[in-house]
Amino acid sequence: MIAGVKREREVEEDEEEEVRVKVGRSHGVEDRRSRHCPYLDTINRSVLDFDFEKLCSISLSHINVYACLICGKYFQGRGQKSHAYIHSVQFTHHVFLNLHTLKFYCLPDNYEIIDSSLEDITYVLKPTFTKQHIAGLDKHGKLYRAYDGTTYLPGIVGLNNIKANDYANVVLQALSNVPPLRNYFLEEDNYRRIRRPPGDIMFLLVQRFGELMRKLWNPRNFKAHVSPHEMLQAVVLCSKKTFQITKQGDAVDFLSWFLNALHGALGGTKKKSSIVSKVFQGSMRIFSKKLPHPDLPAEEKEALLHKDEYQEKMSESTFLYLTLDLPTAPLYKDEKEQLIIPQVPLFNILAKFNGNNEKEYKTYKENFLKRFQLTKLPPYLIFCIKRFTKNNFFVEKNPTIVNFPITNVDLREYLTEEAQATEKVTTYDLVANVVHDGKPTEGSYRIHVLHHGTGKWYELQDLQVIDILPQMITLSEAYIQIWKRQDKDDGAESHTGA
Repeated sequence: MIAGVKREREVEEDEEEEVRVKVGRSHGVEDRRSRHCPYLDTINRSVLDFDFEKLCSISLSHINVYACLICGKYFQGRGQKSHAYIHSVQFTHHVFLNLHTLKFYCLPDNYEIIDSSLEDITYVLKPTFTKQHIAGLDKHGKLYRAYDGTTYLPGIVGLNNIKANDYANVVLQALSNVPPLRNYFLEEDNYRRIRRPPGDIMFLLVQRFGELMRKLWNPRNFKAHVSPHEMLQAVVLCSKKTFQITKQGDAVDFLSWFLNALHGALGGTKKKSSIVSKVFQGSMRIFSKKLPHPDLPAEEKEALLHKDEYQEKMSESTFLYLTLDLPTAPLYKDEKEQLIIPQVPLFNILAKFNGNNEKEYKTYKENFLKRFQLTKLPPYLIFCIKRFTKNNFFVEKNPTIVNFPITNVDLREYLTEEAQATEKVTTYDLVANVVHDGKPTEGSYRIHVLHHGTGKWYELQDLQVIDILPQMITLSEAYIQIWKRQDKDDGAESHTGA
């Protein structure tokens, strides 16, 4: 209670100071100093980092936080007893930025600084994109130079691995290179007015994902990498700690949760669409047939198969990604006793969706035979290749290499006859490929992404970014893939609210 009162008092003090500054300016008293601050050359842009949580380094409060532009630390308040004020006197650091209002102040003199040379700092804190800028993102491959001297391609930017969050980084990087999704989040107006019920924290995911997109695509960054710290804090909070920064997670589990959570937070339901469902959602038919218990005598099984309960039933279902099953991997050895890793063509594992192939699914009580056929293909299609099998004791990884072409994968044969007549374009090109290396529970992740402007492929692993030949991509243990339908000019237009 006392802390709350103290915080309120600090806010009130700051508001009083704000009024004094404004009154002073209206009387012409403060203007001269505001536009001629002598301390601007003390600003150290190389220490400024706005990727972390905006809280005071002393009180840990989120309220009224200022960044010291000389040392980069965050402090609360601006009044005479505030942490920012005390810091300015103690260390003779004079230039501060209000992280909420984006206004600059000189302390302890307490006047607002107005200077166009500071615009690059506010842009790094809060990048903004015009429709024209967004429309041109995929039309060129211009390299930009960060303040620290490194050159980078916007969108092809390393993400900091804080401890064990590379499983989330690769998913965020993959999604940031899906143009219609990216374009929607680059323009905050697309989702700013979405109403959520009181006390709903899930919209925080939308806000943080939008902020991360704008940082990843910022052509005026101070450094050529971004920390996903605030985004991941929102993930930990909204997933009720299912996904953590300090513990390795599964990229497919995270992708599934994140897409569904984003869809819901944007007001999407089973019937109402969002940008997530517009970009990724397809539909399929599922044919399901209940099987008699294997231990029953043959006559009983035969009798049961005539019952209505055991007849094949058809249902329609939507999907945001397709799970592709790998054949069980026999590890052959060659003459030198070296293990040979098996390979399988992509089209072999896609046959699951041809409407003929049956697969047995076991639940706790019952067994079913199922077959699948696609009825609608989305603009961007996600494949999740099932590498891991979990049993009661441990997780096993299937190392089978999937052989796939990078372009011109035609999925027409996996559609129903009706859908084949209505779906004009069924050919896809790869745009992102997430790879899992190493052991099941302690391995690491990396991602290959296509830069649409240059047509070049890049490999990103945490902060490391290297260009890669397309033929190298197919040699990896692919885990998640995003494919783009060959529509005309799919991502160039700016998407407005879903």
